[in-house]
Amino acid sequence: MASPFHIFSSPAPVPASEVSPDPTGHRRPEWLRVKFFNGPDYQDVKRIMRTLGLNTVCESARCPNMGECWEHRTATFMILGNICTRACGFCAVPSGKPAAPPDEQEPERVAEAVERMGLRYAVVTSVNRDDQPDGGAAIFARTIAEIRGRVPDCKIEVLIPDFRGDWQALETVIGARPDVLSHNTETVPRLYRVVRKGAIYERSLELLRRAKFLAPRMATKTGLMLGLGETREEVLGAMQDLAAQGTNILTLGQYLQPTREHLPVVRFVHPDEFAEYKRLGGQMGFAHIESGPLVRSSYHAFEQEAATHV
Repeated sequence: MASPFHIFSSPAPVPASEVSPDPTGHRRPEWLRVKFFNGPDYQDVKRIMRTLGLNTVCESARCPNMGECWEHRTATFMILGNICTRACGFCAVPSGKPAAPPDEQEPERVAEAVERMGLRYAVVTSVNRDDQPDGGAAIFARTIAEIRGRVPDCKIEVLIPDFRGDWQALETVIGARPDVLSHNTETVPRLYRVVRKGAIYERSLELLRRAKFLAPRMATKTGLMLGLGETREEVLGAMQDLAAQGTNILTLGQYLQPTREHLPVVRFVHPDEFAEYKRLGGQMGFAHIESGPLVRSSYHAFEQEAATHV
């Protein structure tokens, strides 16, 4: 019997008149065009980040929504430096061996930026720091504590690595009481070895399951990229796996090749297909799904958390 979720028809070819070039040589569909922002709020956020010596995943990962988010005075702080100890095939963040240990003053500077930006919702992520015994978990916890100390009413979302299955590190982060704990699954199991080197699909599922067990009232969240060669059945299977871990929030977005050296885009997923995934995901039990070509993990994060009512 065919899966009840297999209802999509093949997308029609994208007319040449509806695409625009991008730096990697691809021609992007019309629905992937973004507006350029460079207003006073954008410039102020940039100035705060540079003055305080902070990194953002918006810049390091070349997020297409950076202009929009910064113009609305939101950004995703990236702690633990700007060098990742893993080299995932999709990610624009520089990889290698970090030359320095984590900056112990970074949590205070992030909190100061949150205060200066007037944030009501802060998102904090990091590079992988497999060179550290706890993967950087203690810095995550201190960052949460510093933000709470300066801006008590600000909600905090952390987007964490898998800590290589160090569940004590996970407990350290959860013990600091973030409002949302996010960990991106990124892709379907079959593509893990190519897309997400150093990670294990089942380990990511276990992290999400343990997080919900340790803090049942805390919202948990994950995200998948589409367009890397996964099938619809594989996407829906991964979604069902994630729902089974009690995950509250799911984001689905189009993978975009950051440079010619990264994994190529296999196809551009039509917005109608994203809409279908959102509808079917609702039937699986997710409290909220953000699904669309330009969706990224932290895009409209405040609205996502507010919709969960966890």
